[in-house]
Amino acid sequence: MSEHIVSPRVYIVIFLSLMLGTGITVWAAFQNFGKYNIVIALAIATIKATLVVLYFMHARYSPKRTQLVIVCSVFWLAIMLALTLADYDTRPREARLASANTCYHA
Repeated sequence: MSEHIVSPRVYIVIFLSLMLGTGITVWAAFQNFGKYNIVIALAIATIKATLVVLYFMHARYSPKRTQLVIVCSVFWLAIMLALTLADYDTRPREARLASANTCYHA
């Protein structure tokens, strides 16, 4: 089994992409997108996590069985996230607003 050699240029491009993603994350944190705040935050985090898994963890060049395990893990995570968001959606709206507007002072 031969090792796949990745060019340092690929790592630099991925690193710069992750830094750009971090900048977008910080910018988005200070914006009010209404009910889409969580969707945008999760989308940015998903893109960044995908880059890390594919390139820094070498999943892009790994055997098919390893790729299958990764896909199954992401599928399981999607199920858990969907169930969590479904539970959140079934709660009374007043309780959601109260918890979102809670402010703690030291």
